[in-house]
Amino acid sequence: MATVYLLLGSNLGDRAKNIENALEELEKIGVIILKKSSLYETKPWGYKKQPDFLNLAIECSTSLSPFDLLGEIKKIEIKMGRQNTIKYGPRIIDIDIIFYDNLILKSDTLTIPHPLMHEREFALKPLCEIAPHIIHPELKVSLKELLKQII
Repeated sequence: MATVYLLLGSNLGDRAKNIENALEELEKIGVIILKKSSLYETKPWGYKKQPDFLNLAIECSTSLSPFDLLGEIKKIEIKMGRQNTIKYGPRIIDIDIIFYDNLILKSDTLTIPHPLMHEREFALKPLCEIAPHIIHPELKVSLKELLKQII
């Protein structure tokens, strides 16, 4: 079983319920949630003219490969009504794979660790709540230190 960190976000509809529903869907595909952060309300990143997000990070365990996990996540997002609009635009649910064990993976469809997580306070704050001492496998710096660098 791999230890995986995911970031969930929503800024449309009942944001908290959307995240709760996504967590339930993740459990249905065999993802075991080990730790869960608080919900964080955050300003949009990238495209600013949209509602604020709620974000939450989880530490979980899965037997799915990184690509299989990504495929299942995309199915959950579609099932919940996510539509691809503008890049970084509003969405019912967004689920990102941040870390998958200490794996470093770069492909056309998946990059692990998430390539922009170290620049995003909305990712680092909830991650630091549940795993401040995790070391970024490429940057060789703890999440706590990464957060200090951007706030």
